[in-house]
Amino acid sequence: MLWLDTINLATGLFLTMCYAYQLFYILYALVVKPNKFPEVEQIRRYAVMISARNEAQVIGQLIQSIQENDYPASLVDIYVVADNSTDDTASICRQAGAFVVERFNQDQKGKGYALDYLYAQIVASKGGDYYDGYFVFDADNLLDKRYITEMDKCFAQGNRIITSYRNSKNYGTNWISSGYALWFLREAAYLNHPRFMLNTSCAISGTGFLLHKDILKEQNGWKHYLLTEDIEFSVDNIAKGEKIAYCHWAMIYDEQPVTMAQSWTQRLRWSKGFLQVMRNYSPKLLKNIPRKGFSCVDILMTIAPAFFLTVSNLLLNLGAFVYSLLWKPDAARQILLGNLQMIIWAYLLLFVVGLITVITERKHIRCSPRKKVLSVFTFPFFIFTYIPISIHALFTRVEWKPITHSVAVHLDDLDQASA
Repeated sequence: MLWLDTINLATGLFLTMCYAYQLFYILYALVVKPNKFPEVEQIRRYAVMISARNEAQVIGQLIQSIQENDYPASLVDIYVVADNSTDDTASICRQAGAFVVERFNQDQKGKGYALDYLYAQIVASKGGDYYDGYFVFDADNLLDKRYITEMDKCFAQGNRIITSYRNSKNYGTNWISSGYALWFLREAAYLNHPRFMLNTSCAISGTGFLLHKDILKEQNGWKHYLLTEDIEFSVDNIAKGEKIAYCHWAMIYDEQPVTMAQSWTQRLRWSKGFLQVMRNYSPKLLKNIPRKGFSCVDILMTIAPAFFLTVSNLLLNLGAFVYSLLWKPDAARQILLGNLQMIIWAYLLLFVVGLITVITERKHIRCSPRKKVLSVFTFPFFIFTYIPISIHALFTRVEWKPITHSVAVHLDDLDQASA
């Protein structure tokens, strides 16, 4: 079918043009290494904000890793909102030395609402100017011992929103956890690192970021409640002209899902959240491109074309294949072969991206060499599973659901996992 081949070619060329700059990012990051920030006087006071729902198994290790950081403990206060928790999360956090507030609201579910509630409680007790900045972590995170120190050095340079290097506690569990972890490593090393070095905006990814007090004061708290509140926050601030910085030297570890059921639930929420963000913020980004620059283009590419074009093209090819199978068997064979060729090219592209990331970030990946190599081959299959998830997101109503975390480890345990 000539018309289908033409559409496939046009789609491929358009996507290539949209994302060719990310190939430049990779080449740039391979050549230009991240700068280290100068040492500064440690005088800034920080609040750590953690939203936790039934996280009794893991949150104690996070609090311990914060307390063991080499930044002065007297300048860091830990706040936890036990959000609709029914386990011992609140009592464990209090025993560990954190300030705890409990929230019970079944109508307003999600991390965005919990963070806004927690921030309001902090301001009510300490005032809006007591802390210089606010860290945001998830309950399953672990912090490298110099995490706060390195983020503080970046913060002292005048950066008002800072994201960090996102690593994984359970990279080597299976192909699902390694797929997540490899994607986040690639995001840190080959998106946020070159973005920051090229003076364009980075993007927050879920957890491990720092906000200047004025950011929260200007927006009167945390006012981003969509299913992907991190992307919504990033897009909203970039559209306003804010540049999100990246601290390569501050490493955070988080836990990845290990079952397809959990992964499907989480990524279904992400896919639906991207649709929400695209619907609500794409016009604003397009309008601000002439005034705010390439950062708006970059974040627009993150939320828009690949999803719609890939899913639309897939559905079109599937429809053409079914039609041809019934009425034109020879054409069906041609369509099948053409799509297999596209799948092979896509696999090879993702394989190369995964290979480059594993080679350059291998010292940070906490698992055996054999599992690192294996993850390169399985990474494309993990990304391919986004296709049915994205299609599902188009036709279903999605609500926020918690993901169970159970990998209770310390930093020393991660060192042993690399052996």
